[in-house]
Amino acid sequence: MNSSSEIYALKRVTINDKEEDTMDGYINEIQLLKRLDGNQRIIRLIDSEVKAPVNGKGSLTLVLEFGEIDLAKLLQERQKESLDLVWVAYYFKQMLQAVQVIHEEKIVHSDLKPANFVLVKGQLKLIDFGIANAIANDTTNIQRDHQVGTVNYMSPEAIELPEGMRRLKVGRPSDVWSLGCILYQMVYGYPPFHHLDLYQKMRAIPDRDHVIEFPEYSVPVSLRGGSTSPTTQRKMEEMKVKVPLGVIATMRRCLVRNPKERITIPEVLEENWLTMREPEQVRAPTPPPPQRPVLADDEALINPHFMQQLLRYALQLGRAGTEMDAEQLASEGTRLVQELKAAQAASE
Repeated sequence: MNSSSEIYALKRVTINDKEEDTMDGYINEIQLLKRLDGNQRIIRLIDSEVKAPVNGKGSLTLVLEFGEIDLAKLLQERQKESLDLVWVAYYFKQMLQAVQVIHEEKIVHSDLKPANFVLVKGQLKLIDFGIANAIANDTTNIQRDHQVGTVNYMSPEAIELPEGMRRLKVGRPSDVWSLGCILYQMVYGYPPFHHLDLYQKMRAIPDRDHVIEFPEYSVPVSLRGGSTSPTTQRKMEEMKVKVPLGVIATMRRCLVRNPKERITIPEVLEENWLTMREPEQVRAPTPPPPQRPVLADDEALINPHFMQQLLRYALQLGRAGTEMDAEQLASEGTRLVQELKAAQAASE
């Protein structure tokens, strides 16, 4: 915490003199964060200190902008909720913007996953550049001697060594694949190869014959336990959400196994569904006030009360033994209608 009561994150690592690769990774992270300083989508490096090994041990300290929660935890919290496409579009767009920043700086992150995006004051920022690498000016890829990344989000080219090649060759499309896996998890609750064990994943990810399923509906993870009870089935039916074809198309284009055919981040940012906004509350139209029926002079509305009055009058006439001709009946009928209308008007 500084004098302004701002909270920072402290990252301190002790390294022995045999862990040169680890030290190099952290030094690389410091250099990249300094290079990216000032961008709102990248975690800010406040300060750093590197101590060379003494008596076999060295240390590294980073003071970073504090992230309240990472995307992995956010996704875990949402496992009981229905798919919210506005939420997905809002945060996925911020992830795309973050990765676009580093790609414009010719940096490949190589380890994009939900845990490496953190919320800082409501905005997603990219963190952990320990295994990120800058691309040389005259190339479009970086070369590695070994596989790096988190398997669920690793691209085919980060796993499989091309025939005749001695080193893995990965570029910006590798990060796009990882983003496609994250989007898949945001939509369906799991990354695309979650159901396989480690060995199966390493085989399936680069295998063009292994079909990636894109279900038509998204169902909360918490309801997918295999229960066939009527209650669970009913709840699944109530909470399932149809995934828009545009979202499925974006996932498909991110998860193309040939990196040369994969969609680019600028192209993804042009997708229409990413412009989704919170829908306004649609209110049911207010029903018009009931209109009074238009009555002719010889018409009246009869309700039970007025019917009782009419019956009493008829009984009175019957007891009096009064007989009326047609003209008198018509006249008396008109008078009764007028009285009923007057009584009705008085009661409103």
